Amino acid sequence: MSQSVVKNAEIKLTIESLAYGGMGVARHENFVIFVKNALPGQEVLAFIYKIRRGFAEARVVQTLLESPYYVKPNCAHFTVCGGCSTQNLNYDEQVKQKVKQVEDIYVRQAGIDNFVLDNVVQADNQYNYRNKMEFSFSNRPWYLDRDEKNNSKFALGLHVPKRYDKIVDIEECHIQDKDFNKIIDLVRTEAIKNEIKPYDNKTNNGYLRHLMLRKGFYTKELMVNIVTSYEDPSKLNPIKNKILKEFPNIQSIVNNINTRKADVAYGEKEINLHGESFIHEKLADVIYEISANSFFQTNSQQAVKLFETVKYYLDLKGDEIVFDLFCGTGSISLFLAKLTKEVYGFDVIKTAIEDATRNSVINGIGNAKFFKVNLDTYFKKGKNIEEYPNADALIVDPPRSGLHKNMLKSLPKFKANKIIYVSCNPTTQARDIVQLIHWGWKLESMTLIDMFPHTPHIETVALLKKN
Repeated sequence: MSQSVVKNAEIKLTIESLAYGGMGVARHENFVIFVKNALPGQEVLAFIYKIRRGFAEARVVQTLLESPYYVKPNCAHFTVCGGCSTQNLNYDEQVKQKVKQVEDIYVRQAGIDNFVLDNVVQADNQYNYRNKMEFSFSNRPWYLDRDEKNNSKFALGLHVPKRYDKIVDIEECHIQDKDFNKIIDLVRTEAIKNEIKPYDNKTNNGYLRHLMLRKGFYTKELMVNIVTSYEDPSKLNPIKNKILKEFPNIQSIVNNINTRKADVAYGEKEINLHGESFIHEKLADVIYEISANSFFQTNSQQAVKLFETVKYYLDLKGDEIVFDLFCGTGSISLFLAKLTKEVYGFDVIKTAIEDATRNSVINGIGNAKFFKVNLDTYFKKGKNIEEYPNADALIVDPPRSGLHKNMLKSLPKFKANKIIYVSCNPTTQARDIVQLIHWGWKLESMTLIDMFPHTPHIETVALLKKN
């Protein structure tokens, strides 16, 4: 460690790049320092607040020289809610930094020499792209300076980073659909007017817990899901009536009841307040029915590009059998089904499998079959693999933690010639791919798809083939 890098000291730094996760990277006497809310090209005076073995963490005290890639952020809540942490960075530079991060992970951390991303798919829309948002109600707002005088006991918005007891009262979110901003304001106004109390997660008192909004980007269908701490739907009548007045064509208003202490935006029971209990989205020629608690890609435009990338890597001839592991609601399976002989989808979540099966019926797709299994253990014994036809290709799209060791060890037992590895975490993806390479697979190609502009999140699709 550099002798001049000490805790609670201020130090002048030049920011070289962004690390995976969004922090700025600087070096002092060859010692790495990660700097919060810093941009490549900035010169800053930074305060060292944490020393670790091999690196330190700091925050910006003063910007001495602005980055050439700096742009003025649109959001009044920038740096407060933590949702769009790179909104002040030119979009082209955001993508370049994500490319650098992926290449660094694969070359320096995974040890894959000469690794280069083959393709990068930018987002056509950098704002108003999210088709789903979850907000929390609270009686403990996190005040912006201009709001302190209001002394309000009601907030509807997003969590302050690492503070689950504080909510930023959101006026306008620029990455979500524009209708969502109108609905947030409407719900907040009606709740305060009618004295409908927000839930207090410390005392477990109050009624309103979460507001979840969905909209089909291509269908324009809207869903409002209000999560409450107990069942009393009549309390929601003023909000419901106001929504219907302002949005007469709304597809769905539902009430999820979560009586547990767990701070989650879904409940043990769902009450349909208006219309259907679902909305539709259409990607390419596939219609998806999406219920309140179903998983679906939150950027519909980029989801199509992701699915098209998977299709391109598969290079289907029409006679293939494809296994979709971690299939969720079957979005990729159904997108590909008409181009294959058969698709088999597997996931541990019962409701997701039910949604996938229902959507296969809606679309008249008879060659897609879905199974509820625990993929961490199900294929651990090879006999379970033998119960299914031989797969020509595998699609894996695991959670951020990557493939469980049992699932990873199972992949070579399949007779598939291709693996398409979709990931929202290049670090765990690289870890798993290094192991697959050790077992005789070759990393043929990789594409980065920017699903979430103005955020540090990265989505990659990798093609592996047997040597």
